[in-house]
Amino acid sequence: MQLSMNSLLVAGGIALASFHAAPVAKAAEPFQLTSPAFTDNAPLATKNAGDRKDNPNCVGQSVSPPLSWVNPPAGTASFALVLIDPEGRNGLGVVHMVTYGIPAAVTGFSEGELSKPSDKFVGGKSTMGLPTYFGPCTPPGDWHHYTFTLIATDLDPKALQPGMTRDELFAALNGHAKGAAGLVARFRHPS
Repeated sequence: MQLSMNSLLVAGGIALASFHAAPVAKAAEPFQLTSPAFTDNAPLATKNAGDRKDNPNCVGQSVSPPLSWVNPPAGTASFALVLIDPEGRNGLGVVHMVTYGIPAAVTGFSEGELSKPSDKFVGGKSTMGLPTYFGPCTPPGDWHHYTFTLIATDLDPKALQPGMTRDELFAALNGHAKGAAGLVARFRHPS
């Protein structure tokens, strides 16, 4: 039996229409870390810089910027948040903050909240030996980049002991990390 050209065109049009009408799977929204104080790769405010009076490169008040996040991976039980300056110490890096045990129900921190101990996180140990945020003390000259990395984990918020360094934390998270979101800020000494 031979089909007419009109029959083929009608059949093709029906097939094309039903292909376009089929539901299309939507990709999950990305796990995202943001701040209302700065956009990705934008400068931090001077108040966010470190506040050690014995270091002339510390020109701020060590006030942590506000941070928030959305769309953590399924199965997230807690978060870890680290802040690293990869250009610090002449390229060897400076760890400005190590926090973890952040309950999955927490979706951010207000300005200054990471600068002091809190029941919303477990304090680790930064390069400066601190359990909380310590801001940039960038020497005069080039910009440094400050990378905030938020790691979703399947660990209970109370699973890890306080005082872990970044390397100890990363070893403990091996096999427990579910995803990460990052945000980069820049800072340069205002001289």
